Amino acid sequence: MADSESLETITEHERILQEIESTDTACVGPTLRSVYDDQPNAHKRFMEKLDARIRNHDREIEKMCNFHHQGFVDAITELLKVRADAEKLMGQVSDTNRRLQDAGREVTAQTEEVIRCRIQQRNMATTVEKLQLCIPGETPHLCKNLTAVDVIVDLLFITLFSQAQQHRTFNSAVQKQVTLSCAKPLYGLNGRTPLHHNGLSTEAADDEEMDEEVLTVQDLVDFSPVYRCLHIYTVLGDRETFENYYRKQRKKQARLVLQPQSNMHETVEGYRKYFNQIVGFFVVEDHILHATQGLVTRAFTDELWNMALSKIIAVLRTHSSYCNDPDLVLELKNLIVIFADTLQGYGFPVNRLFDLLFEVRDQYNETLLKKWALVFRDIFEQDNYSPIPVENEEEYKAVISRFPFHDAEIEKQQFPKKLPMSQSVPQIYSQVKEFIYASLKFSESLHRSSTEIDDMLRKSTNLLLTRTLSSCLQNLIKKPHIGLTELVQIIINTTHLEHACKYLEDFITNITNVSPETVHTTRLYGLSTFKDARHAAEGEIYTKLNQKIDEFIQLADYEWGMAESDGRASGYLMDLINFLRSTFQVFTHLPGKVAQTACMSACKHLATSLMQMLLDTELKQISMGLSGTLDSYGLSSIHHSEPVPGFQGDTLQLAFIDLRQLLDLFMVWDWSTYLADYGQPTSKYLRVNPSTALALLEKMKDTSKKNIIFSQFRKNDRDKQKLIETVVKQLRSLVNGMSQHS
Repeated sequence: MADSESLETITEHERILQEIESTDTACVGPTLRSVYDDQPNAHKRFMEKLDARIRNHDREIEKMCNFHHQGFVDAITELLKVRADAEKLMGQVSDTNRRLQDAGREVTAQTEEVIRCRIQQRNMATTVEKLQLCIPGETPHLCKNLTAVDVIVDLLFITLFSQAQQHRTFNSAVQKQVTLSCAKPLYGLNGRTPLHHNGLSTEAADDEEMDEEVLTVQDLVDFSPVYRCLHIYTVLGDRETFENYYRKQRKKQARLVLQPQSNMHETVEGYRKYFNQIVGFFVVEDHILHATQGLVTRAFTDELWNMALSKIIAVLRTHSSYCNDPDLVLELKNLIVIFADTLQGYGFPVNRLFDLLFEVRDQYNETLLKKWALVFRDIFEQDNYSPIPVENEEEYKAVISRFPFHDAEIEKQQFPKKLPMSQSVPQIYSQVKEFIYASLKFSESLHRSSTEIDDMLRKSTNLLLTRTLSSCLQNLIKKPHIGLTELVQIIINTTHLEHACKYLEDFITNITNVSPETVHTTRLYGLSTFKDARHAAEGEIYTKLNQKIDEFIQLADYEWGMAESDGRASGYLMDLINFLRSTFQVFTHLPGKVAQTACMSACKHLATSLMQMLLDTELKQISMGLSGTLDSYGLSSIHHSEPVPGFQGDTLQLAFIDLRQLLDLFMVWDWSTYLADYGQPTSKYLRVNPSTALALLEKMKDTSKKNIIFSQFRKNDRDKQKLIETVVKQLRSLVNGMSQHS
């Protein structure tokens, strides 16, 4: 077994040695590793084997060297003998070469000329051949490069747009562009600059910005494919074919460029990308127009631009209508201005774009009006509808700094004191000014005169006052939770806002520097707005006051059959009178005519309601005692107390004159006078209608049928009963006579 393993090891070592001798040294590592991976002492035996193999090779090398040594020595000896002869031969060859060069110099010159001519001839033939082959192949190559041009136009406009934002009116960009390449300017100028809140115009960019590097279209776009194709077709005499092909392809690409994304209106980036590709497209076309002399014509670019302009306007008109954010509409306006001015600088007409801006301005104003409607609504909802309390001079100045309020009497009062308007008034005034500022932002950079900007500001402010604020006030007045006290405060508030309109006029004038005396200057309609709101509030006061009177009367529980008056008004009537007194005290804060009108309206309504109550068909019985109750205290206490100052004489009594004369007639039982003077202008009971007297008298007779016996009828004799029947007959006769006469 050991002999077998020894034999295998010897064989394996022999194989490894042969492999080492026959392979590259870089691969020896794995081979040697196998020796160490074998039996423990195998590497020692391998080393012995390797030493033996090395000694064997050394002996063979030594034998070979000994065998060839003598021949090597002989060769060296022969070479030393030849050296002298070789040096002589070298000199002879050099001399011969010099003579040949001198003799062949002329031939060499002629040969080189022939070679040069042959090369030119071959190149010309090759060029003609290649031109013939490239005619059909250059077309798709051109398409690819035209597509590449369209890809680059976005970068082109981004550069132009960045310059426009940095330089505003593009002065520095124009100067730099002219200096560098005498190309078209980046921006059309008209010498106007935008207005700001203070009414002053902004200046151009600082001088150091003039030194900033401005890239031109040549820097951003490689036009060599177009130039090469144009040159090739021109040389071949087929220029018109290429011109037609180029124009057809650019029309197709223009339609693709003009197609917007469906969600473009959602972000300003969507609009910016849309303008990027359009400006880049037409800047490239403008360069082609001026650089190629005929590849495109001005008529072609104008036709392409007019087609594009119609599409652009339709797209912007549609997408801007979806926008409800005034900030986004303002960003769109700024993009349109830069877009229009940039292309105008390249000679494209853009008047229709500026006309579109008026539509966008209307859309902007609509979004502002919606926004401020919410602002006004919040202000009204948070108002406490109470006079503004001011504890010290600092608080007083804080209020008048926001609202132009001046009252000599209030200024003389000591602190703490109250200003007549509620907190919503200075807030509304401030928000109207903020709206004017917001509206002014749209007018910036529109290249409009101060007069036009002034007119736009006044018109938009009028819309805010007459539509938005007016609607908010009208809705506020109609809200159920707004009571009489709140309505009185609203009237006071609108009065102060009306007086502040002249300050809004001055505010706009200070911004635009346009005198209000200028011809055709639009006036603010705030006066009519606040007057209409005040009249609506006054009408609502009358309505709510009458409704409150009706509520008291509906709750009344009168003893209709009381025999005699006790000299006191009923509890319900007393409550009503006390309510009217407290309400009329609130009216003292109102202008005189408003308070008097409200008081007169309430008294008339009260008199009418009491009359209707007496004549109600459902009321079948009534006594003289109730009539005395109504008159003894209730009516007389109202008109004699003069609840609102300013009534002349017995003016307030006119509200109760119909009811008062009717009650006097029944209380005095003065039927003979009534019947005798009926129809006379001086009649004591001129306001008593026979139909009314008859209806009330009918309720007091026929005691047996009514099952009601009045105390005064029990005491009177049958003659008085007959008198009543006689009066009833005479009243019926008067009523019938009136009917026949009518």
